Amino acid sequence: MRTRWEEIKALEKTARGDSAAPKTLLSGIAAALPALLRAHHIGTRAASVGFDWARAEDVVEKIQEEVNELREVVDGPADPARAEEEMGDLLFAIANLARHLGIEPETALRKANDKFTRRFGTLERTVAESGRTMHQMSLEELEQEWQRAKTHE
Repeated sequence: MRTRWEEIKALEKTARGDSAAPKTLLSGIAAALPALLRAHHIGTRAASVGFDWARAEDVVEKIQEEVNELREVVDGPADPARAEEEMGDLLFAIANLARHLGIEPETALRKANDKFTRRFGTLERTVAESGRTMHQMSLEELEQEWQRAKTHE
């Protein structure tokens, strides 16, 4: 519904001769939006004209394709520019999966950040109570504490 409202507003601006009216379907999406939210809006606009995956499962396949391309970069010689490009493609595909599932990706990521922060705080307290520091612990020991933090939630 929001996409349709934006389309109607764009048509009204064009009818008024407003020079600031969007010239393309995607040009009216604010570049200042958080990137994940902007990707969501871009996908919504593209979908409004039928340029979209038919099913969420199709987006999952696209995500797997992007993961495979990123894996090639990680496993190969260092190429920061290509790594950034492939990571961007993966994040864009994930934003589109969120859209297909009816999930606002910024909200989902914010909740995941909060959950990680809570669990990491629990991990820090547990380690401090043991009299050790995180730097003194192996990754395996930290992982054990992490799993305990997850089960205490």
